Amino acid sequence: MPKIQAPTIAEHRAAQRAALLDAARTLLSEEAERAPSMADVARQAGLARSSVYAYFKSRDDLLDALIVDTFPRWSAYVEAQMGKAGSPGDRVLAYVYANLRLVARGDHALARALAATGRTDTLANSSRLLHDELQTPLREALADHGASDPAGTAELVQSVVYALTRMIEEGLAERAARRLADELLTPYLRPTAPQPM
Repeated sequence: MPKIQAPTIAEHRAAQRAALLDAARTLLSEEAERAPSMADVARQAGLARSSVYAYFKSRDDLLDALIVDTFPRWSAYVEAQMGKAGSPGDRVLAYVYANLRLVARGDHALARALAATGRTDTLANSSRLLHDELQTPLREALADHGASDPAGTAELVQSVVYALTRMIEEGLAERAARRLADELLTPYLRPTAPQPM
């Protein structure tokens, strides 16, 4: 029978830190108007309050870490969905759909909740980095699709995502948002061949 190795100290610390970030994420998604206290986070994670301070100096430090942890997850999800698509047009649609999925799932609400906590500098920097990071594969897909101005077209696609994000947050179902995106973008991204006369 193979021996099961105990986690190393580094693995244990990484797991506890991740548990604290997940606890803070859960608490913020439940009550966006109020940043959770260190005691709240510890209780949610099932750890002693003092454990939180072993990883984060203050609540602001914890919230900054949460912001820095959240946006790479968003980016990785969107890029993974784009990577599964075949044609350049399908990659652009995958970009839109992935962002709408994250909004519908509540990830965007978490970003808004983090903004409400007053961590605007860290949030603004992370948002800018996320936007820049996501623009690269979107522009590449648009260039491969034949866009004459991939950067400008990417901004137009992003404005569609922003509008649909607002609609989802106002109660529009994700499926309905995807339908609207399809109606607007599919004629450009998946043009049909001209019919013979």
